[in-house]
Amino acid sequence: MQQSLDGKVALVTGAARGIGRAIALRLAHEGAKIAAHGTKGAADTVQAIEKAGGKAISLDADLATIAGVGHLAAAFRSLSGRSAPDILVNNAGIQTDPRDTPGRIVEADFDRLIAVNVKAPLFLVQQFLADFPQGGRIVNLSSRLSLVGFPEQLVYSATKAAINSLTKSLAKELGPRGITVNAVGPGLIETDMTRARFFAKDESRAIAASFTALKRTGQPDDIADIVAFLAGEDSRWITGSYFDASGGATL
Repeated sequence: MQQSLDGKVALVTGAARGIGRAIALRLAHEGAKIAAHGTKGAADTVQAIEKAGGKAISLDADLATIAGVGHLAAAFRSLSGRSAPDILVNNAGIQTDPRDTPGRIVEADFDRLIAVNVKAPLFLVQQFLADFPQGGRIVNLSSRLSLVGFPEQLVYSATKAAINSLTKSLAKELGPRGITVNAVGPGLIETDMTRARFFAKDESRAIAASFTALKRTGQPDDIADIVAFLAGEDSRWITGSYFDASGGATL
C-alpha cells in the first residue's frame, strides 16, 4: 500500500523532542523524508526514523536570529538537494516562564519570544516563498492560549495569537498556488518540558485531565496525527484555519 506522503520532503522545526519529534516520526511513518531541526541538533529523532526504515537528516540552527533562519534554509537546501520542502512545519517555540507576566516580563525575554515564535516562522516561509511547490503544505503550531486571556504567559500567548493571524494572511497569499497554510493549537500536552511542572504527581495529572472534555492528558502523538492530516492530500480544501487541539479544554 502506497503511503500518503511518499516522495515528499518535510522540514520540521523543533524536532529534537516533544511535539516536534512526534510530528517528525509521524510524517516519516507516512513516507516523507524528514529534515529534522533542533537548536542542538535532532540526531536522536533522525536515528529513530532511520531505525523504523525511514529517511531523515538533522539540521542545527538558532532561530532567535534572522541569520539563524537563513542558515537553516541554506542547510536544508544543501543536505536535502531540494530548493524548498513540500511540507513545512513551524513547530519550534519557546517560553520564558515564570517571568512572562505583566509585572515581570523584561525586554530581553520579550524580544526573544517574538524572535523565535513569530519572526522565525515568517522569515523561514520567506526563505522558501518562491520555491514552494504547487500543492505544498505549511502547518504552524499555535496554542490554545492564543484564544484566551492568560496573564501568566502574557507574551507567549500574544506570539501564538500572531501566528493565527499570519496563518490566515499566508493562506490567502499562497492559495492561488494550491499551497495550504493552517495552524494547530495544542492545549496542555505531556512532554519532557511540561512533565516536571504539570504532571509530576498523579494528582496534578488528574487536575490537568479534568480541564478537558475527553478527561485525559494530551500526548504529543495527539498533535502529530492532526499535523499529518494537514500535511496530506485529504486536507487540500482546508486553508487559513485554526485547529483546536486541546481535547475540548476551550468548551
